[in-house]
Amino acid sequence: MSPSSRTRRPRAASPPAAPERSPESGGSLHAPRSPGPESPSSALAGRDLVRTVLDRSAISRLVLGWAGVAALMQLSPAPGALPSALLAIALAAIVAVIVIAAGGVVAQAEALAHRLGDPYGTLVLTLSIVVIEVVLIAAVMLGPGDHATIARDSVMAVSMIIMNLVLGLCLLVGGIRREAMRVNRTGTSVYLVLLIGLGAMAFAVPTVLGEDGAYAPVQGVAIAVMTIAVYAVFLWRQTGAQAVEFQEVELPAADGSAQEPTDTAGTSDTEDRSPGIGAMLSRHRAELGLRVLLLVATVLPIVLLSHDMAGLLDEGLDRLGAPIALSGVLIAAIVFTPETLTALRAAAGGEMQRVVNLCHGALVSTLALTIPTVLIIGLVTGSPVVLAESPVNLLLLGVTFAVSAISAAAPRVTAVHGTVHLLLFAVYALALFS
Repeated sequence: MSPSSRTRRPRAASPPAAPERSPESGGSLHAPRSPGPESPSSALAGRDLVRTVLDRSAISRLVLGWAGVAALMQLSPAPGALPSALLAIALAAIVAVIVIAAGGVVAQAEALAHRLGDPYGTLVLTLSIVVIEVVLIAAVMLGPGDHATIARDSVMAVSMIIMNLVLGLCLLVGGIRREAMRVNRTGTSVYLVLLIGLGAMAFAVPTVLGEDGAYAPVQGVAIAVMTIAVYAVFLWRQTGAQAVEFQEVELPAADGSAQEPTDTAGTSDTEDRSPGIGAMLSRHRAELGLRVLLLVATVLPIVLLSHDMAGLLDEGLDRLGAPIALSGVLIAAIVFTPETLTALRAAAGGEMQRVVNLCHGALVSTLALTIPTVLIIGLVTGSPVVLAESPVNLLLLGVTFAVSAISAAAPRVTAVHGTVHLLLFAVYALALFS
């Protein structure tokens, strides 16, 4: 065979044209669509605005939430006087209403995220979830009984659910459907550095710095202020100069080239393609304002229902003799069920950086906002706040962060990475009941 024949290879068929990448969706891939009343490039107004925002699903969730509040105000059930069967039914009904209402909150937050684009949109979504979480934790913490560890148990459960169960499922689903997925390694490393530092302040430092696993009042105030300050710097950079580091990155070329593509942080045309946040707010001012009002109106029933849920939950766990940490797991499951579905849809569509923004971003917001809020509530009300974790949970948290860091450093993530995260969550569940 001549040299020329050896080097002459049949040309591979050119891959199909890449779908259009929308800056409003945080760099996610989608098929091109014709502009219409709901197109990100056109502002909604009049009947189109009302029909789009106040759809049947949004109205149903809003009505159900307030109907649940009205029913509880009318019945005013005393947890201790209810038979076990009625107690279980009442608790299940309240939890169901809260989950459905939380789904409405997440739906509006997702719509805001679609308009604003990443990282602003994902930030709105995660902050909405954190507000619901703080409300539920505060309701249990200030309710009857001893709940000194409810914040610790809830935030640890959130950490394990987000970083192992949800992220593991996303990697498994996305890895099976897409085989090759990439994350923006610079942005993901920022998340992980924050998680390690904030996680240590929340769960590890109180074991050696505080008394009986709790910070002293002065220590608690200092930790809360420093944590919020770090989070403020993070938000400033994430929504400013480093915004591109939290957007999707391109997959390797289809020709099998071993050269790794450059992260979006190295591109110079992203800002040219993405409209400014100020222009986006001005263009969709009416829609954004209406969605925010609807979001708040849907959050309020959750706030009002959480007090009754806390009392019923305490009574139910006492009768079952279940571990007190199970209440934290239930709160975490209630709060993050809607966001879990959002993350799974993103993973199925190959939007792995959006999954990271949802999972890592939600946990960063939880550690940076929930822990300081709980410390301040404890200081104001005189309620003890025990944050020091058990050795096994500290070990699992450290291993989780290590596995996440190693996975993020790889050129691509696969379904195998997901199975390891699921294994860690299974061990956490085993330790919970041991």
